[in-house]
Amino acid sequence: MSAPKFRRPPGVAKPKAVEIPIVLTPEEIEAARSWVLYEDETIIVLNKPAGLSSQGGRIKAHTLDDLLWAFARPNRPRPRLVHRLDRDTSGVILTAKTKPAAAFLGKALEAKRFRKSYLAITAGAPEPKGGMIDSPLRRESIGREAYMRVCAPDHPDAETARSRYRTLAHNAGAALVELSPDTGRMHQLRVHMASIGRPLVGDTRYGGALMLGGVAAPRLMLHAASLTFPHPLGGERKVTAPLPSDFRTMLAALDLPAPEQPRPATVDQDERGASA
Repeated sequence: MSAPKFRRPPGVAKPKAVEIPIVLTPEEIEAARSWVLYEDETIIVLNKPAGLSSQGGRIKAHTLDDLLWAFARPNRPRPRLVHRLDRDTSGVILTAKTKPAAAFLGKALEAKRFRKSYLAITAGAPEPKGGMIDSPLRRESIGREAYMRVCAPDHPDAETARSRYRTLAHNAGAALVELSPDTGRMHQLRVHMASIGRPLVGDTRYGGALMLGGVAAPRLMLHAASLTFPHPLGGERKVTAPLPSDFRTMLAALDLPAPEQPRPATVDQDERGASA
């Protein structure tokens, strides 16, 4: 005879799952707090370093999501990631401090109200120097690894993917390119640039060189330079992240000019002129 099913009395809410805090070292807490580009009562914008996974992954090390416990406060939820960056990509990443902010920003992301700008180094300049790549992508698994591939629009697994690119500087061997995704597929910018014969330097997964002009690439040379998004309290905000030192060093070694260094954070004013 099966055991009787438990029925919760009317009006009694289901107990909430308790999230067990992750214990961080003082060094981890200090590092996480040093990445803050902008913070207010609803959001924290961070400058993620390269080599740090945003979330999950098989490496037994703390991810950025874990390190958000550095911002936990008593009786308040820890911040939540609104979007992600690849492990070896540096730059701007947005988190929400409250559930209403997370819900608002999640819907804004789905509605494509975020505008993202990346900087990348390629071996030679694309031809033409700027334009739109409108090539559907599909996911492919090889062993335990996931890849994205350009595919025909009528492929059963095809996902719409569009990326804009613009060459900012170039010489005979290398180029600095600005990239802006119109959609948010995994590895989208990396696969799209490889599809036009200009894979990102350091991106061995998609054909990028580890050496360029005798200079070793320290990692995937991709940096999330700015993020523009609607703010949960109204208006639109833009936050920028300066180029990390490894990116600037490689530009200098390749004799490419670095973009003008932004302030640690540039926050646009809303329509009423109130600063964020």
